[in-house]
Amino acid sequence: MTELLAPPPAHALLADGTQITIRPLRAEDTDAVQRMHERMSPENLYFRFFGFNHDIAERIAAELCRGPGPDHTALGAWLAGDLVGVAGLEPAQEAGACEVSVAVADHMHNRGVGTLLLEHLASAARDRGVRAFRADVLVHNTAMLEVFADAGLKVQRQTTGTVTELTIPLDADDRYLDAVAERERTANVASLTGLLRPASVAVVGAGRKRGSVGNAILRNIVSAGYTGRLYAVNPHARGTVAEVPAVGSVAQLPEPPDLAVIALPAPAVAAAAVECGRRGAKALVVVTSGLDADTSRALTSACHRYGMRLAGPNCLGIANTESSVALDATFAAHHPLPGMAGVVVQSGGVGIALVDHLSRLGVGISTFASVGDKYDVSGNDMALWWEADPRTQLGIVYLESFGNPRKFSRTARRVARTTPLLTVMAGRSAAGRRAAASHTAAAATPAATQEALFRQAGVVATHNLGELLSVATLLAYRLIPDGPNVAVVSNAGGAGVLAADACADAGLTVPELSADTRETLASLLPVGATATNPVDTTAAVAPRVFERAVSAVAADPGVDSVLAVAVPTAAGELPTAVDWADGIAAHGKPLAAVLLDQSETIAVRRGRGGQAVPAFAYPEDAVRALAHAWHYRHWLDRPQGRVPDLAGVDADHTATIIRGFLTETPDGGWLPPAATMELLAAYGVPMAAWRFAESGVQAAAVAAELGGPVVLKADVAGVVHKAASGALELDVPASQAAEAYARLAGRFGARMRGALVQPMAESGVEVLCGVVQEPVFGPLVVFGAGGTATDALDDRAARLSPLTDVDAAELIRAVRTAPLLVGTPDHEGPPPVDVDALTDVLLRLSRLAEDHPDVVELDLNPVIARADGVVAVDARVRLHPEPRWDPHLRSLRASGV
Repeated sequence: MTELLAPPPAHALLADGTQITIRPLRAEDTDAVQRMHERMSPENLYFRFFGFNHDIAERIAAELCRGPGPDHTALGAWLAGDLVGVAGLEPAQEAGACEVSVAVADHMHNRGVGTLLLEHLASAARDRGVRAFRADVLVHNTAMLEVFADAGLKVQRQTTGTVTELTIPLDADDRYLDAVAERERTANVASLTGLLRPASVAVVGAGRKRGSVGNAILRNIVSAGYTGRLYAVNPHARGTVAEVPAVGSVAQLPEPPDLAVIALPAPAVAAAAVECGRRGAKALVVVTSGLDADTSRALTSACHRYGMRLAGPNCLGIANTESSVALDATFAAHHPLPGMAGVVVQSGGVGIALVDHLSRLGVGISTFASVGDKYDVSGNDMALWWEADPRTQLGIVYLESFGNPRKFSRTARRVARTTPLLTVMAGRSAAGRRAAASHTAAAATPAATQEALFRQAGVVATHNLGELLSVATLLAYRLIPDGPNVAVVSNAGGAGVLAADACADAGLTVPELSADTRETLASLLPVGATATNPVDTTAAVAPRVFERAVSAVAADPGVDSVLAVAVPTAAGELPTAVDWADGIAAHGKPLAAVLLDQSETIAVRRGRGGQAVPAFAYPEDAVRALAHAWHYRHWLDRPQGRVPDLAGVDADHTATIIRGFLTETPDGGWLPPAATMELLAAYGVPMAAWRFAESGVQAAAVAAELGGPVVLKADVAGVVHKAASGALELDVPASQAAEAYARLAGRFGARMRGALVQPMAESGVEVLCGVVQEPVFGPLVVFGAGGTATDALDDRAARLSPLTDVDAAELIRAVRTAPLLVGTPDHEGPPPVDVDALTDVLLRLSRLAEDHPDVVELDLNPVIARADGVVAVDARVRLHPEPRWDPHLRSLRASGV
């Protein structure tokens, strides 16, 4: 266990949405700690200290505030400058354990202060090697017992007399993370109420002249029919602005506003935020752009000091079309149509386009948030709001960055179960990917990998706004196929062929229709028609016959969705989407139309019964939308899996290796081979036998011990790819090991520190397994074809860590060479390898990446996979000191810059 250093200050939300500050206690806090304890009721003191003596307050304050050190750390919770809770850690007698104590001011009980303090202490302790908390609690202190139980940790109890001894392992398993996520959801939704359901709004900087941003926002709020109380703040106003009551300053507002919208020049923003906080505002929207670093810090500081949530700065504003609110606090030209889509964007221009198109398509908007520079409110916050909002049927997230991608991923996996989430991938170009020395890092973030990562998290990832709108339309109207099988019906054979090709490109299937369906079609269609899939009805088909053909293929049990393609001709009347919708309604399968004469890329037609039919101008757009909808269905239907417990993991030993290397090499680098092998062995990764030799004599002795032909791998600083650098001697008889060592030494001279000696590996399927700390998504596990053909084959896939057992199994099957590993249906080729053993390796690498963020790149290449097991033959690990942070810790953004 390392020394207990103090975690950095943080801002977090209580259960009711109130914002508090959690920071280490210092000597200057002694009086505040003493006062808090002196004000505690006798009952509270008795439960905390097993006695009524108020004199104990001075001693406790001195102990808690003596400053962090190797044997102590303590945190305080502050609400509006008042200390409302404390928690401390002291080493326990058991190795790897600490005694924990928590005390909360009387008036703050049952608001989540104790739980938040416990979470922050647990995160700091876990990162420093503490494995468990210990605490003694009176059996009648039900409130504190509930704090420990509700935390989600596995509390072990032993009661002796009136005291219950608690032992609390600090494993951050799914149970704990789910409990934290539920508390975060409740707190976030409560904190956002002032922003998205305000009972009163003040526009600060509401100009009197049309054309100013403040005036446009004020008029939008009025014209949208806002149901709450609205005020304008303008020092030059005379009673009203745009017929809205106006005052000269925030301090003169007749009531504290739930929401203040600030549309002032950049230098005035911070002072206005302070005034809003003093007046009691709950939330801010700052549309102003161009804030410098000092103003940004001052704005963020004011929000934290007064407990205000912040959208922006540099944003378009926010909107909530709920009839009981009817708020449009944006400066967009048009009001959003009330509807079912939640939207969060950073770009105001993109936000306007999305709102306008979703309104046109009849999908409409439930809530809209333009978060601009995203100092506080983020996509994570909005996803939690949508999860709790029954009006929101899908969520659209268009952000250039994810401040906490790990938390977003976990949130998305839960929210997407009930509310589809969509995004547009950004930074897909090669210029946006970072260069790296290892195969694993080089493979981490191509576009296909990004899409797979989003899909793993349940997010529908599209390549452009048009594609996003197409998929959003299908999902909004719940037109989601149960499978990948598409029936194509067209009155133009060439258009049907294009649609079928598009299906193949998108991973959908155009299956053979059943004999009954083909017979029905043959009896319906005119001479010259084709009754196979794709169905060609010919250009002369009557509208009623086309409708019946669509209905016939929809009735086929092997069809999951129908794509109807029509082009106007002089030979007959153009079939209509209205007729098609009525023909397919009884079968409950999605229908997408392609109208090749349609000027809009996508529109929504309605059947006579009101059914929505998305109509596309091009078959490729329709097919991509169906493919995304099918992948979402597939994700919903797949088992969620679990992150399994792994035996044989020694995280402490690995941490010692990492700490020792980074102490000697503060800037990081590639771990020496022997240390690499030792690190991997500590996580139970099956490694080929090895010995390290520092001379030719040692190499000969080691080769004789290992027996048979051996491999010598030179340990040379800066040499990563050994084969390309001449740092390998292969298939060396034991009797010639000394000579092979000498050859390596001759190539590298004094740069060579020794050589790793291993027996030649048996043949098998060579694969690559690795991890990389990716800057956008966090730790990734990469898998693919390995050996000397790694780069040539370029056959790799990646998944977000932590991997579940289902994720690991899917990762193995995601590469093109998967049949070599899992076998083929016809049983041709070599027998399947031990997939369970390969899955176990991936799970261990995932756990290693989670436990040790300083491991920024790791390659196992090749890993030899055979029917009787797997073994890693070569490995390299790059370390870099990374700041310690807990992605699942409940805290708000600390800074606006």
